[in-house]
Amino acid sequence: MADLLRILAAAGIALSVAACASDNPGDRAAGGAIIGGVGGAAVGAAVSNRHPGRGALIGGAIGAVGGAAVGAATTPPRGERGCARVGYDEYGNRVCTAYY
Repeated sequence: MADLLRILAAAGIALSVAACASDNPGDRAAGGAIIGGVGGAAVGAAVSNRHPGRGALIGGAIGAVGGAAVGAATTPPRGERGCARVGYDEYGNRVCTAYY
């Protein structure tokens, strides 16, 4: 059981770092759900004395919902993209070929 929790914690941390690098609300919500679910399951299992499995399930569900909400809410606003390189299409119109 301890090995499974370590694996889940490592996977949650790895995915959360990847989700935090994105400015997509869906990615950040997924990362928050993973972190919240793992944290909630750990706390739920530790708090419930008689039924740690049930506590982990309930804590994980509550943590996942809360983490997804916080992850989506803390998404930074997208800035305007600037044009790094200009090219021309077949009609001679300027088009941006690379953004920064």
